[in-house]
Amino acid sequence: MAKSSIQHKLDRVRKPRVHITYDVEIGDAVVKKELPFVMGVMGDFSGNPTKKPDSLSKRKFANIDRDNFDDVMAKISPELNMRVKNTLEGGDKEMGVQLNFKSMEDFEPGKVVEQVPALKALLESRNKLRDLLTQMDQSEDLEALMEQVLSDTAKVQAAAGELGVEAPSAGGDDSEGGE
Repeated sequence: MAKSSIQHKLDRVRKPRVHITYDVEIGDAVVKKELPFVMGVMGDFSGNPTKKPDSLSKRKFANIDRDNFDDVMAKISPELNMRVKNTLEGGDKEMGVQLNFKSMEDFEPGKVVEQVPALKALLESRNKLRDLLTQMDQSEDLEALMEQVLSDTAKVQAAAGELGVEAPSAGGDDSEGGE
């Protein structure tokens, strides 16, 4: 279910600005009746121009409110296909990004990261490092083992070679003093 927007909160506090009324004569009395403000919008909101839309005569209006917004969004299935600068690898390289949205939650940063493989891998690595740090804080034996391994430059360079990354220099230990 979509979260209540500020507009819905304001609707409960004050009347809408658009008032459509008409006079109804009931006997000798004239009564003003107010019509609800209803807006119809037609368009292809999927973001995928490869799908041919139905003809206008076959299209149906969808009543959208905060209770069924996610269901309507899942049916429309909007998507975004674009190329963005790859700041992870540096340089002028670009990477393709394809995002699919089935609910409003899919617009949250964590859900977007899950849909971009490079970002998802970075987030998983970050979470594993955070878990390791938590375990090290709880275990003095593990902390001592990590200090022993990291103080042996030969082991660090061997591990770096296996991982395909450049080993840190011997005098450049800046792991202390921050996260």
